[in-house]
Amino acid sequence: MEPKLGRSRQKPNDGKGRPPGIPNKATRDVREAIRKVAEENADNFAAWLQTVALGDGDKVKPDPAKAADLYLKAIEYHIPKLARTEVAGDQNQPMQMVVTWAQEK
Repeated sequence: MEPKLGRSRQKPNDGKGRPPGIPNKATRDVREAIRKVAEENADNFAAWLQTVALGDGDKVKPDPAKAADLYLKAIEYHIPKLARTEVAGDQNQPMQMVVTWAQEK
């Protein structure tokens, strides 16, 4: 049996769907809902942190460390963490780093 020439094996749905990096509708809707709640409660959040840090004089004891921890955990969702990068090489030779940008397709 001879191989068939001239035909590429392309999937029937190749090229259809979302482009890479675009979230699906459910993800987009959840992110929008979280963004809306965060915007509407920004003032409340500051008050809650102050209550945790300073206490309310009745039920909540002052705990500045806990307030700082809550704040740092909350901003992780606003300011992305930077990835750690390790550069290794021969310690007896000068280090050279080359940065290039990918060409657009």
